[in-house]
Amino acid sequence: MNWLLERFVSRLIRKGTLTITDPQGATSTFGDGTGEPVHIAIRTPGAERAIALDPMLAVPERYMDGEVDILKGDVLSFLHLAYTNMDEVQGQVFLLKLGEALRYPFRRLQQWNTATRSKRNVHRHYDLSEDLYRLFLDEDLQYSCAYFETPEVPLEEAQRAKKRHIMAKLALEPGQKVLDIGSGWGGLGLDIARQFDANVLGVTLSEEQHRVSNARAKEQKLSERARFEIADYRSLKGPFDRIVSVGMFEHVGINHYRTYFNQCARLLADDGVMLLHTIGRSTGPSVTNAFIRKYIFPGGYIPSLSEMTPAIEKSGLIITDVEILRLHYAETLKHWQARFQKNRAKAVEIYDERFARMWEFYLAGSEASFRWQEMVVFQIQLTKKRETLPMTRGYIGETERRLAPASRRPGKFTEAAE
Repeated sequence: MNWLLERFVSRLIRKGTLTITDPQGATSTFGDGTGEPVHIAIRTPGAERAIALDPMLAVPERYMDGEVDILKGDVLSFLHLAYTNMDEVQGQVFLLKLGEALRYPFRRLQQWNTATRSKRNVHRHYDLSEDLYRLFLDEDLQYSCAYFETPEVPLEEAQRAKKRHIMAKLALEPGQKVLDIGSGWGGLGLDIARQFDANVLGVTLSEEQHRVSNARAKEQKLSERARFEIADYRSLKGPFDRIVSVGMFEHVGINHYRTYFNQCARLLADDGVMLLHTIGRSTGPSVTNAFIRKYIFPGGYIPSLSEMTPAIEKSGLIITDVEILRLHYAETLKHWQARFQKNRAKAVEIYDERFARMWEFYLAGSEASFRWQEMVVFQIQLTKKRETLPMTRGYIGETERRLAPASRRPGKFTEAAE
């Protein structure tokens, strides 16, 4: 085995059991022999050298290229082993942080998301085939963190609960004008239009999402109340009574936070409410994972609260509520990964084996980051006036209960289950 790789792995893997077969067929085992064993095979000398120099990028990259295979265990168990040990040896394994340190000075350049560049970045991910997303998402095509009231709740119900939770925090009233920034495949906007008789404008930069959203609105006879346009948030005109944005802020880029929140303040009516739902990090500022930036979300960045709040404060918006969803996205991704694996052969038919390996590493890596690293989800409620919302949070639970089907209401769930 490459001496640099061997030294790196021996210093990293202190607990658990990791076996590596190198390109020459030699096998080495690391760790203390505990836990479920993981065995990987590195097929080429090039992959061996790349992993030794930049493991955070090279392991997933060479896995998707077929130069790394997992012979025992799976991607998630491999990442669990790696991340568990990373917590133990922080600061001792130089190579783990070297890549991030070298990339940090360039992060603003990598996130220079002009309107043209933003559309190109969105096209890379969200204009993939609708058939691909239907392989692993719920029936409503919700591509963001679900809300698990209990761990055993099915994915479809958890996604419906997420929408109820968001709608409740918006304190919606009939007939209001609602803006959905980054409206995805339209599910949330359509629910708001249907349940609150609201006038919803959903904006996206994805041609595929735009097509699907408008087709769904027409099919559900909601086209007069819910329309979807291809538009950049910077080009919009207000005012809107309510603004919601779910899973879009991760694509704004740190250079544009002031622009984003200043624009939201301009678009929001004086007595309006905004709800921002975004992946965040519980630690301080960092860089985007190299694999994610290169192959999955170019231009993307996961913010810390310390990076968001200065831009919010300077915009004139008031933070009225912050909720941290910790393990909800890990559970969401667990469902997505299981569904993707069940339909993996279809993904290969739509694209190819390399794409399928890339996607499964992306899903497993994302679950691992929420389960064992610093990733969480922020839900930040914003207004312009402190008196806009009730003094206590009771209205949120009351609205959720009203929106829930009878079988999910208190006192009804057990009865229905029986």
